[in-house]
Amino acid sequence: MASEDSRRSFGDVEKGSETRPILHGQYLDDVERASHENQVLLSKVDSTAYEQTQDILTSKAKQYGGYYKSDAVGSRVNASKVLLWVGAFVGGVVATLVLQAVFPVPQPPTSRYSKAVGQNQADHVASSSVRHFPPIKPSNWDPEKFPTNVGFEGPTPTGVEPGLAATAPAYPVHTGVPNLLGPTAIKGSKGKEGFDIFKHWGNLSPWYSVPSANFGLPGTSPEAPEGCRITGLHFVHRHGARYPTSDRHYGGTYGLADKIKAAKTSSKFKAKGQLEFLNDWTFQLGSELLTPFGRQQMYDLGVNLRIKYGFLLQNFTQTVPVFRTESQNRMLHSALNFAIGFFGYPFAGQYQQSITYEAKHLNNTLAPYMTCDNANDSQKGYRGTWYVQKWTEIYLKTAQKRLAASLDGIDISIEDTYAFQFMCAFETVALGYSKFCELFTEEEWEGFNYALDLAFWYNSAFGSPVARAQGIGYIQELVARLTHTPIAVHNSSTNSTLDDNPITFPLDHSLYVDATHEVVVLNIITALNLSNFAETGPLPYDHIPPNRSFKSSELSPFGTNIQLQLLSCDSVPGGPQIRVIINDGVTPLTGIKGCPTNKHGMCPLDTFVAAMKENIAKTDWEWDCCGLWDIGEGDKWNTTTGDPPSEEEVRRHNGGGPVKRECHRW
Repeated sequence: MASEDSRRSFGDVEKGSETRPILHGQYLDDVERASHENQVLLSKVDSTAYEQTQDILTSKAKQYGGYYKSDAVGSRVNASKVLLWVGAFVGGVVATLVLQAVFPVPQPPTSRYSKAVGQNQADHVASSSVRHFPPIKPSNWDPEKFPTNVGFEGPTPTGVEPGLAATAPAYPVHTGVPNLLGPTAIKGSKGKEGFDIFKHWGNLSPWYSVPSANFGLPGTSPEAPEGCRITGLHFVHRHGARYPTSDRHYGGTYGLADKIKAAKTSSKFKAKGQLEFLNDWTFQLGSELLTPFGRQQMYDLGVNLRIKYGFLLQNFTQTVPVFRTESQNRMLHSALNFAIGFFGYPFAGQYQQSITYEAKHLNNTLAPYMTCDNANDSQKGYRGTWYVQKWTEIYLKTAQKRLAASLDGIDISIEDTYAFQFMCAFETVALGYSKFCELFTEEEWEGFNYALDLAFWYNSAFGSPVARAQGIGYIQELVARLTHTPIAVHNSSTNSTLDDNPITFPLDHSLYVDATHEVVVLNIITALNLSNFAETGPLPYDHIPPNRSFKSSELSPFGTNIQLQLLSCDSVPGGPQIRVIINDGVTPLTGIKGCPTNKHGMCPLDTFVAAMKENIAKTDWEWDCCGLWDIGEGDKWNTTTGDPPSEEEVRRHNGGGPVKRECHRW
């Protein structure tokens, strides 16, 4: 095991009085307050000078792994010193550039599934319909004539904070898809009651309220049970709907778009019947970024949380909340749209936004795959692909033949057919509607939903050998917050520079909000040991098991969120209570050691914390993420706990050979 001191040098920034990430929390307030003046100046900035500034900042970021360092004295510096490097600009200009460009540091893989980074949509397929907004130099840009505040505000008294989760007799249901249009009819529909295509896109589904009965607790909901009051909330959420990631994964939209584009160069290409629209179709999607609907999701989620838990802000009498996100574009913009929904605009002075670097080799519990080497090994971190390929060969066999019969001049494979389904989901959340959605039956959409269940079960959840290790860093942070005690040993993806600082990682707040990716949400669910979701695992690749307990559309859709709700109850023994609510569905905690069966899903907080400490102690991050173990391809080996083969098991198999290695962290 690496020592405490050596761990700091792997993924943490060197400690010191001036250590802080650029644009970390407090700087956002300065950026917002200066925005009007910055816009006036920015309109006059020469584009060449702007590019030179980016080159300087990018060079510094590459040299120091996302943190800036003074060449003269070798110490980390804060944002004010960064401004000295770009003396040609006034402070306000740089602040605006920060907000818009978020200091263009070397970009890591943009998601757990991204291998090709920084590829523009045009690198994949040309689309004559692509238009860039806003223009680089709009002819009518004159910010001085359009101030954001002209005074004359009128009366501004406010009311009390809302507290629906604490006071209402019932809980509102979130349906998930405002402004999106699904197909008017599903091909070959058998008229199944309540069939909703938006709930059959796995992790690409927009989040919706899941009944607690789906998780095994009928008759309960997230509002405070009778005799209980809510005292705190730890909230984790995924980013909003996005464009496809730029990697070329199995069934990816870019590969399909390239294939159709190439086929159209031949006079033999012709689409007929339901596919006739392809004759004029062009690929119109971007890459990686939030879609307009995704921005709305995050704004709505912020409003949603304020209405339910706004009363917790009354506890902040000397401090403001600290929310966390990562530097990736869609992560930062998700957090800011969430903040506008939660706090309203302007939000300056109401909270601090911690922006952690999502970059290779840098410790980050919200992007743990960046320091977990085995998570990026295809047979360990992406073992679900094998299962998905097997399953698509079964459920899409008829669909592939049906689509191929309507196309001349192009051969459509099973993988292409699978990509057609992805195109439906991505076009809908990006453009509002997609003709691709009309091409498949209800059964085929159920098959697509299950294909994504297979992918995420085996890549990121209980069937993944690296799931628990990737989630355990967040569990360490959760325990620190629940016990108001700093993390004793940083032996996972935790970042000691940030987590040991009470400003960047407070331990005495009643409201925490962390934004992350769906894979990390599933890692956390696994590390919590919410084993009720693993009851029907491992998942088979040759059929859909009835009443399966793991559904990615319920656990990891766009905007998915987990509420870890703290309660004080007069009528429940055991002191303060905690319960876990996923997309408004209360889940049992009986998989957590010592937690009793409870109709409201509650567990004594002390019992919960003790179990989490035991989970932490049993998780060997170095072994799970850096061990030389092998599980091969396919279903010869399996797990339902998110753990790899044990070190002892591998050592026996290797005849006593070496079984460990150091992680490649800075």
